[in-house]
Amino acid sequence: MLLKLSTRPTIRRCATTGAAGLALLAAGLPSVASNGTGPDLSRFYRQKITWSGCKGDDMPKDLQCAKVTVPLDYARPKGGTLDLALARYRATGKKRGSVLLNFGGPGAGGISELASGGNDFMGLTNGYDVVTFDPRGVGRSSPVSCGDGSDEASAAADEITDTNDPRAVLRQLTKAAAQCAKHSGPVLPHIGTVNASRDLDVMRQALGDKKLNYLGFSYGTRLGAVYAAQFPKKVGRLVLDGVDTLTEPMSEQGVAGAEGQQTALDDFITWCTKDIACPFGQDPRDARQQVVQLVGSLDKDPLPTDFGRQFSGQDLVGAIGQALYSRQLWPSLERAITELVQDGDARGVMGFASGGAALPFGQRAGGGLVDENDVPLDNLPAALMAINCADDPDRPGADRIIKDLGRLRAEYEQASPVFGRYRLTELLMCYGRPKGTDFIRDQVRDVHTPKMLLVGTRGDPATPYRWTVETAKRLGSSAVVLDNKGEGHTGYASSKCVHGKVDDFLLYGSLPPTGSSCGPEEDDAQAP
Repeated sequence: MLLKLSTRPTIRRCATTGAAGLALLAAGLPSVASNGTGPDLSRFYRQKITWSGCKGDDMPKDLQCAKVTVPLDYARPKGGTLDLALARYRATGKKRGSVLLNFGGPGAGGISELASGGNDFMGLTNGYDVVTFDPRGVGRSSPVSCGDGSDEASAAADEITDTNDPRAVLRQLTKAAAQCAKHSGPVLPHIGTVNASRDLDVMRQALGDKKLNYLGFSYGTRLGAVYAAQFPKKVGRLVLDGVDTLTEPMSEQGVAGAEGQQTALDDFITWCTKDIACPFGQDPRDARQQVVQLVGSLDKDPLPTDFGRQFSGQDLVGAIGQALYSRQLWPSLERAITELVQDGDARGVMGFASGGAALPFGQRAGGGLVDENDVPLDNLPAALMAINCADDPDRPGADRIIKDLGRLRAEYEQASPVFGRYRLTELLMCYGRPKGTDFIRDQVRDVHTPKMLLVGTRGDPATPYRWTVETAKRLGSSAVVLDNKGEGHTGYASSKCVHGKVDDFLLYGSLPPTGSSCGPEEDDAQAP
């Protein structure tokens, strides 16, 4: 199913660059250093982009696509390249440059998101080309895959708290990590936000922009913050919506995520039980227990599906978690759960699941663009895992994990009886992978850039509002916080107030005063 590419980046081994060269790399300098010790990236910064119509039956006719070439390894730019996929809507008014969008994930492909949701950004075309991209390892840009490894790793991590032989499970996780490396090819060791930020600067230059204007959602806020630290003099108007943490270890992030999702689930249940058709009845307390029981029942006895795999309780948890990101999805989620409970039909809830069934792909060549039909079905979860692990410097050994398992399980289940186990499984998925970078945790702070806008939503189930406040303090005086007193993950698409203030800043440089807020929008989730 994968497109076999004619070129493949070569990973060359060479001597280390020395302290001066490593310092330059950490700073993310784009070209030859003045002392001659840095890598020469000039050929990448000299390239020009050629745009043409996007291929694909579902692609809007006015959406244009292109590619930009970046080094596989910025430390060794002669050792191989990657082509990254871009898409844009052209400016309709007087063009002042480009604004780049990242839709989060990590692992969300920008091109598919912009193709399906471009109407939300048409206001920005009054001054900008609205541009997005599939980051390295994602979508059409040398997508990573784990083959069967995603399912194997998830099953092993989910099993570890119940087994009498956790070391055997950890060996399974190591084996699954090797499967991911086999199926992903050369791009996997060079995935992660530090390199994606360097790619972002190559894109900026190729687009002809002296400064980066940027709108990042969720994980995209992490990418934007890293860019501000690496390239402070290249920052233009930068907006971070649904702000990620830069400091909390993955173990604490998982607990926060479980708490946020449980709160969103409780809100959904309260809404659902007001409807006579709610599959859990009209008592919210009893309905919450029914959800826990449904998850447990499916974990014990998964449903067969038409896709050759079974649908478990943890699959249901993942699907519900995706649907809770927006109140607009609540009616569809209610109908899908009703079909599952009453008819044993999991197709509706499976439609919310991120990624999909992992298929046993062979090893790919990397380097070129992949057709939309040839993106591995497990690319989103495989990329999410790979990028998060690459960004995380904590890699405890087997003894530490086994020692902490009981405490971690109690913390996660206390945070959420529904999402706790699922989020703990995600935490363990980095076992067997190389240690990630410490650059984000140690170096992304006190940036000296123009003012940037950070949007935090009070009822966000994925990125709690406190992360916005903490990240703003960490970034320093450049950060201005907009308090969105609404629900859902991020504010731009759900709040007219947030949408307007973000557009005013990006288009006209008009920042809301420090301490500004947006009130909650009218609840538009309607019972079916």
